[in-house]
Amino acid sequence: MKKYDHLIVGAGFFGAISAFELTKKGYKCLVIEKRNHIAGNCYTENVEGINVHKYGAHIFHTNDQEIWDYVNALVEFNRYTNSPVAINNGKLYNLPFNMNTFYQIWGVKTPKEAADKIAEQTEQYKDITPKNLEEQALKLVGDDIYKLLIKEYTEKQWGVKATELPAFIIKRLPVRFTFDNNYFNDRFQGIPMGGYTKIFEKLLEGIEVQLETDFFENRAYFENIAENIIYTGPIDKFFNYEAGKLNYRSLRFENETLDMENFQGNAVVNYTSHEEAFTRIIEHKHFEFGTQEKTIITREYPQDWNENLEPYYPVNDEVNNTIYNAYKKKAEALENVIFGGRLAEYKYYDMHQIVGSALAKMKKIPAKN
Repeated sequence: MKKYDHLIVGAGFFGAISAFELTKKGYKCLVIEKRNHIAGNCYTENVEGINVHKYGAHIFHTNDQEIWDYVNALVEFNRYTNSPVAINNGKLYNLPFNMNTFYQIWGVKTPKEAADKIAEQTEQYKDITPKNLEEQALKLVGDDIYKLLIKEYTEKQWGVKATELPAFIIKRLPVRFTFDNNYFNDRFQGIPMGGYTKIFEKLLEGIEVQLETDFFENRAYFENIAENIIYTGPIDKFFNYEAGKLNYRSLRFENETLDMENFQGNAVVNYTSHEEAFTRIIEHKHFEFGTQEKTIITREYPQDWNENLEPYYPVNDEVNNTIYNAYKKKAEALENVIFGGRLAEYKYYDMHQIVGSALAKMKKIPAKN
């Protein structure tokens, strides 16, 4: 008899929900996490009474009533609505592209005026078959919006020229002919009151968790103490990079505590020109309508990834997807290992999608006799 029914590698959403659901079904689980905290990239750390999103802004949003009810049964969510603004050369623009944005750019006041302006701007591109992101964006929204709010921001984000990026990255762009600054169209949206870490504390309550524990530093041992493995780490590393290494984009965060109540008046402000090396500034207190005397901001700098950096965004181009598909076939052939989450599935997931994926996979596992 092995000591555990399930070894769960990683204490992010997929791993924590798996542990929670399997424990309810009578299984004994061990969760190991290489970081010194639970919650993965959703981890929030309390600094000066403010819940700081340690690995970048996280806003929970979904159309799925079941998923919304599930997370709200764990912690209470507030009514935060993501309404970012963009700054380009000192001027402010609302996001996503809506009537406020069109008024700020062109001075138009009615939906017809805005639609006519976009039609005029896209006319010369209507018959092209886009070969890259730049052509795709120009065909969708035309020159002004592209140059002000898309081109340089995207180039900073991905580290290459927009003409070198595949068109599929922006198959569509949200264009609204209403004065609606809500970034998401989903029915449900909010931030857990008291920070995201509270969700994971609830999910992992009573379950054995070992922090600062790297699966790969003692792989043979960990593979032999459990009947099954749920793996949420990089899939290429699991298979010893046999088919090649997958590529990512990474981020660098520069935090600053300011002796003022309010720095920018909004949780998320994007900087869309090359004038600034960072892509956005997050002011964390605004996620929870904070009234603290101080404020904490984070500047977010995209950067090339290497193995010493955190992998954030999968580069889902043809080369990387071919490598991933080779690993996916290997993964599907393993009977006692479940692969789940952003790194194990080499896919950018929103949080609600990972919750849904974990719940779906755990439902397939029968209760322990």
